[in-house]
Amino acid sequence: MNKILNTLSQLFNPAQPIPAGVYHYQTPTDAKAQYRLHLRVNHDGEGLLVLNASTILHLNQTATEYTYQLINENSVEEVAQQIAKRYQISQDQARVDYLDLKEKIKTLLEVPDLDPVSFLDISREDPYSGAASAPYRLDCALTYQLPAEDNPELAPVRRVDRELSTDEWKKIIDQSWEFGIPHLIFTGGEPTIREDLIELITHAEKNGQVTGLLTDGYKLLDKQFRNELLLSGLDHLLFLLTPENETSWKALKVILDEDLHTTVHITINPDNLSILPKIIKDIKKFGSNAISFSTSSAKSPELNQALNGAQTIAAETDIPLKWDLPVPYSGHNPISIELESSSSHHSGAGKAWFYVEPDGDLLPAQGINEVLGNLLKNDWIHLWKSIQESS
Repeated sequence: MNKILNTLSQLFNPAQPIPAGVYHYQTPTDAKAQYRLHLRVNHDGEGLLVLNASTILHLNQTATEYTYQLINENSVEEVAQQIAKRYQISQDQARVDYLDLKEKIKTLLEVPDLDPVSFLDISREDPYSGAASAPYRLDCALTYQLPAEDNPELAPVRRVDRELSTDEWKKIIDQSWEFGIPHLIFTGGEPTIREDLIELITHAEKNGQVTGLLTDGYKLLDKQFRNELLLSGLDHLLFLLTPENETSWKALKVILDEDLHTTVHITINPDNLSILPKIIKDIKKFGSNAISFSTSSAKSPELNQALNGAQTIAAETDIPLKWDLPVPYSGHNPISIELESSSSHHSGAGKAWFYVEPDGDLLPAQGINEVLGNLLKNDWIHLWKSIQESS
């Protein structure tokens, strides 16, 4: 299939893409295997497919067209005829490619605990390299409150004078979905302090959005809360591990025993520097799906060197490394380390993803304190147009 996709642009004039928009499919209630698909088609013909509001697939134009045909329940022969005519390939080849795509999607639907953002081999370009019709993700800081045992100076509470209500957050969630944003991550502060966290996750899941949560994990030791969280439809977790705290390890083990894609985040500091290799190996042994790093000081050469070393250790340990997820605030905004580490990793800030503060202010990303507007006062269409014009 890749061979066909790669040669199309070289041999033929590209076909006009199908109409931009969001397309939905849900299996009939009496179907044995239940699933739902949301396809967002960009103006350039590329798309994003959301499987069961839990996994996002980036698709190029041809894969988007096949998926569009799938959602419209066209027969294999109808698809083969249409694609063959549009791309001047044989119906046999179009039929093989379409069935191959269907099988890939079916396989992904059956895989438990899947990565929330996946890239099929039918997608040839970096998803952040093109002109998107909407962001891929919105990081929602529900609160800047922290647990009593944490240092309150770590969260930038001085940036906001109030927190949005439950209804206001639901309005932002709904408007984001209507605009075409498929992925939300609830962060903070510590978002589990908000009593409406479960309600907001459930609301987003009902829309069809992929949802993630960034947390210190301590509340996950509460069995009732943990069960409610798992039943809410939450798709993935970013667990902020405190390696020197035994309770933090207990909370991590509890959640890793569940069927939830979990990335463990480590803030590298002088206290854990010497045992960093052991921490990474223990995280792998516990069963984490991925790992993420930052440092407690952006100005420390020693910690910056350790950050690079941690990346090597993670690779040797065979645990996937995540760089584009939000990380917690610290006195030195550790996100800046990751933004400076590689331009390929921060190219999505203010483009592929944005960050909403507890009062609704929109920033390019956590730690980039440039207010682009307020999601209660400005609609996404005007904000997006302004952002595109200024970039």
